[in-house]
This record gives sequence, C-alpha cells and structure tokens, in this order.
Amino acid sequence: MKKYCLAIVLALLLLGISCQKKDATIIVSSPNQTNTIGFGLTAEGQPSYWVLHGEDKVIDTSLMGFEFKNQDPLAKNFKIVSQSERAFEETWEMPWGEQREVENKYNELVIGLEETEDPKRRLNIYFRAYDDGIGFRYGFPSQQGVDSITIMDEHTEFQLTGDHMTWWIPGDWDIYEHLYNTSKVSEIDALAKRDHPDLAQTTIPENAVNTPVTMRMDNGTHLSFHEADLTNYSGMTLKVDTEKLKLTSELVGSARQDHKLKVALPAKSPWRTLQIADKAGDLITSRLIENLNEPSVIDDISWFSPMKYVGIWWEMHLGVSTWDLEATQDMNTFATLDREQTSTKHGATTENTKKYIDFAAANGFGGVLVEGWNTGWDHWIGFEDREGVFDFVTPYADYDIAEVNRYAKEKGVEMIMHHETSAAPRTYDQQLHAAYELMQKHGMHSVKTGYVGKIIPSGEYHHGQWMVNHYRKVLETAASYQVAINAHEPIKGTGLRRTYPNAISREGLRGQEFNAWASDGGNPPEHLPIVAFTRMLAGPIDFTPGAFEMTLPSKPNNQINTTLAQQLALYVVIYSPIQMACDLPENYQGQSALQFIRDVGVDWEQSLVLNGEVGDFVTIAREERETGNWFVGGITDENAREITVDFSFLDPNRAYEARLYADTSESHYRDNPMDIHIESVEIDANTQKTFKLAAGGGFAISLILKGAAE
Repeated sequence: MKKYCLAIVLALLLLGISCQKKDATIIVSSPNQTNTIGFGLTAEGQPSYWVLHGEDKVIDTSLMGFEFKNQDPLAKNFKIVSQSERAFEETWEMPWGEQREVENKYNELVIGLEETEDPKRRLNIYFRAYDDGIGFRYGFPSQQGVDSITIMDEHTEFQLTGDHMTWWIPGDWDIYEHLYNTSKVSEIDALAKRDHPDLAQTTIPENAVNTPVTMRMDNGTHLSFHEADLTNYSGMTLKVDTEKLKLTSELVGSARQDHKLKVALPAKSPWRTLQIADKAGDLITSRLIENLNEPSVIDDISWFSPMKYVGIWWEMHLGVSTWDLEATQDMNTFATLDREQTSTKHGATTENTKKYIDFAAANGFGGVLVEGWNTGWDHWIGFEDREGVFDFVTPYADYDIAEVNRYAKEKGVEMIMHHETSAAPRTYDQQLHAAYELMQKHGMHSVKTGYVGKIIPSGEYHHGQWMVNHYRKVLETAASYQVAINAHEPIKGTGLRRTYPNAISREGLRGQEFNAWASDGGNPPEHLPIVAFTRMLAGPIDFTPGAFEMTLPSKPNNQINTTLAQQLALYVVIYSPIQMACDLPENYQGQSALQFIRDVGVDWEQSLVLNGEVGDFVTIAREERETGNWFVGGITDENAREITVDFSFLDPNRAYEARLYADTSESHYRDNPMDIHIESVEIDANTQKTFKLAAGGGFAISLILKGAAE
C-alpha cells in the first residue's frame, strides 16, 4: 500500500506517576482542540472517562471494567503506574473508496494501570482524540502465570448528557436486517422487536441496540457510537438504561460456552468509537473508523477493480425463477413446498447467464453475479441438518461454469462467484481452498458470501467471537487467492477494509430484497435517509439499487417505496465500490434513465455531503477518480421537499455537460413512481439549481467535463 506524507511520533513522553492522587484527571485533546477526553480513577480506584466537544460535555463520567471467569472482576483498586502521550499525523491512500487521500491525525494518551492488591493485574487503556471523534481500547499485557483470559462481559459505559433523539435497531446477536426506529433514548424498547416474521434468524436477549447507533443532541450536535478493528473478539451491542440515559457495552455471547470470549495474552480489545459532528453530514465524511485500523497487509490490490454489475438474483425474489433446480422450497417464505408444487424454472442456467453477460457488455457493466449455480439449494434453509449441504465447486447440470466464464471473457465481463453457506461455516471452511482455487482457475476475483439461517453449530451467533474469527479466516484466505469478499448476513464493518482492502462490501442491513417479499410491504421511504447516517458509517453497503419496476406485478402485496429518480440517486448516496443494477434486463429496455447507471462512477476522488438531516433527506456529491467527472444524488423520505444545490464545489475553470434526472410534479413513490424528467444543461461552479423532490423521491445528476471554460 502506498503511503506518503508520514510524520509519525511528534512527541512521546513516558512518565511514572504511581503516586498520583486518585481523583486527578489526565486529559488529551484533539489536534484542533475540538474534542477532549478526560481520564481518572474514582475513590474506589475504578477507571473512568468523560468527553467534551468544545465546551459541551457529550459523555459524562463513565466507568470501565471487566468480568472474568474464575477471577475477580477487573474494575477497582487500580493505581496509575505509567502515562505516555504522543501526536501522530499521516496521509494514506485508499486503493478504492469514498475518497483517495485520508488524513489520519490524532493525539494519543496511554494509561498503564495496576491493581493495588494481589494479584496486581495490569490493564492499559489507549485513548485517541481526533477532530471528528474519539476512540479508546483496552490492552491486556502478558502476566506471569496467566496465558489467557476468559471474559464474561465488558462493562464500558457511555453516560449520556441528555435524552437524545436516537436512530437505532435492536441489539440482535444474529442479524442487522431490522427497520430503524426513531425515538428518544428513554423510549428505546428493543425487546419489543423480538418477533419478526421476515427474518431467518434473530436473537435479541437484552434491551440493547446494535452499532452504529446515531443520536442528535438538543443543541444539534450529532453522535454515533460504534467500534473499530473487531479482531478475535465478540461484537459489541449497547445495553440501554432508559432511566439513567446510559449505554453499557454488552458483548455477544455463545450458548455453547459459559463466557463471551477467550483470548490469549497479550491482547487488545476493539476500539470503542464515538464520532462527533456539528452537523449530520459530517458523520458521513468522517474516516475515524478506518483510521483506527492498521495499514493494509495486502501489497497489491490491483487485481480488484470497482465495478457495476448485474446478475441472476432479483428474478428469484420476484418469483420469476428459483435458486434450486427442483424448486423444493419457496425462497420468499423459506417454507418447504409440496412435491406437487415443484418447478424446473431454474435461474442459473448457462443460457440465462449469457443473456445477463450480453446485457452487461452492451451497457459497460464490469461483472455478472450468478446465484443458484451450485448444488445444495434444494436442501438448505428451513432444514436443521444443513451441514455439508452446499458444494462450492460442483455446478448444477444446466450450468456450464467453464463455458460461462469463457463467454464472459470474450465479452470483456468478469463473473462474480456466489457462496451461500446456509450458516454452516464449518462446511465452508472445509471447502475454502478448493472453492477459491476454482475461482482462480477461471479468473474470478470477487465472491458474494451468504450466511442465512441459524448458525451451525447450534448455540453460536453471527456476531459472536466464533463467527468473527470465521469471517476473518475467509477474508484472509481469499486474499491469498486474490479474491475480494462481499459478505451478506455478515459481521458489522469496523474499518478492516483498510487492513484488508479485499473486504469490498457487505450487506448488514435491511436491503432491497425486503421490498419484494417482506410481510410489511417493503422498506418505508424514511429507511435510506436513516441508513446513510447510521449503517453507512460502518462502511460500504451492497444495497443492490437500480429497480426500474416499482409495482412488482408478480408480488401484488409489495412494492418499492421510492421513485425512479431516487433509485438512480442511490448510486451516489449509498456507497459501495461494487454497485448492482438489480432489475431484470427486460425492465431496462427502452428506459432512457438507464443512461445514468451507465455513466455513474463507483470509485471516488472525493465525496462531499451538501446537506442532510437524519431520517429526512441527504444530498451527496462525489468526484470520480481519474476522469474529474462529478455525480450528485439526493433523496428524501415520505415528505416532498425542495433542495437547492450550489455547484461551487466544481472546478471554477471548467464547464460540465450535466444530465439531470428528477421527479416531476406528478411523481409519488406510491401513486406514480416511474414519472421522471430528464434534461441536459450546462453547469459550472457559479450555478445554483433547486430540485423538487416528490414523496419518496430524489434526483441524480451526472456532470461530465466539457472542457476549459471560456
């Protein structure tokens, strides 16, 4: 990975301060003094911290500690035995991403603690203060006679300073595919979300929320809580005390084990992160999560290219075809069908795949995804005995993998592999090398993985330590075969795409497919204006936009709750280095709006949030790498509104041929979703233009460099 402008340790001070008073406070502030962290010990010797944003306290005094198996809690009777401080500054380059250059600039404070009584265990706490937020993590040093620690739970508190407006999903140990809720902290009731008919797996044991969870204080300051560098640890949910307005870390556990996690010493926890912004849009442009991860361990990632793709996927959700050859299951309800209902409308045939390859080649799309190509789909979801069901190297008889890849190469298109594990990761582990060798043989460099269902072995959860380590093993193994991973039913993104840039995208939210089969009729219009300020802060999203048929004739009880213009805008608003045009090729025929999907970039020089409020609307502009072209997307919730775009971000010395895709006065996500106005105009840095967004609507703009302005 190329690195430059590196100015590492500007200051390093090591001070032995074991005699310091327990009520003394040690502080570290961010480079511009925007955010300040204070650390101290309580009268009982328990670690505590607080956080200021400017002069406003955003986190009040909050305690820290751990419970261990067969040991006393690690929480009290500490003294400070060391303190080190340093300033750090670098600029690193994303090989692909929302921007090319990332500034990583912080001030760090490391506190060394030791118990005052035997066995005098030690604990290090690392604090980093950034101008866009803060992060801290725990370090467990090697200790005589102890080679590992077994953690029953972590008790990191975040004491809020008010009853903030919050956008949250429940702290589900198995899935993130819930609709977001909007409420005050005091009104959060995650347990009420336990029964969900549309989820193949769900486990909500506490009144807790998953991260990222975003809040807005009364003074307009925005906070988002998350974690970074989740490595060999359990995922963190945040338990909510609705009376004390306090969040406390609640680690995902295991019903197979009597503890949350076990790690060998020395060890470090993931970073506990808090992004802080004066306006909502600054949360989106923050790179705090990525900066808290280590530099890339992959020297050459040139084998992966950001791309747009199409594929055999949406037609199964629409009921046009099936994943499995014999159709022994209804894949929309996950129910086993009677044998009399079986069908041979298999989607992943050689002939059908070639149709998608032809469409991709004709429209400049880089890839084709094929789901349902391999044996095992006739016996997966809904069955308890799913171990060994899927074969990741054996295609169905009507899918010629060699011929498909030959044909794709001839057309200049790359095939994208699909591996559905049916949440039986041990089966996948056993076949990883053979599966990636097959991909390598055919020149396939990316795979969409899936983990639908309850984890086998029973008692493990998608977000516990056991599965965190499985996801990492897949990522590391894939890198050795030059394979990039797009994970569905994943562990949350925590910025590891910096260290492993073959972690290109993931699902981890309620995606487009819910519009086709969810019992509640699909995602409401407010869903994506919330996602942009919550889930997207964790990293790229494979949302699969690009639906051009909103009423879904084959699904009379469902529809897509956006206008056509908003579907276009999502290619800019919802970031991923791989973007699907999800609809059937025939639904794009004769549609002039398809030109925007052909034109829009997927890899960006820089990204700007022009305006936005969580759950209401957002407008984002992104400059494409290498070309200098810009693309703008804006979306709204169920409320129609006007948004004015000031194009002063453009190069003042250039003119742009702009193509505008906008709602009309008759557009409406429910009543008239397909109505769209398209026009071409010239735009420069002096232009301002107001767009009228329909309910559930949006607008998209391509700005192609025209040449030097006269």
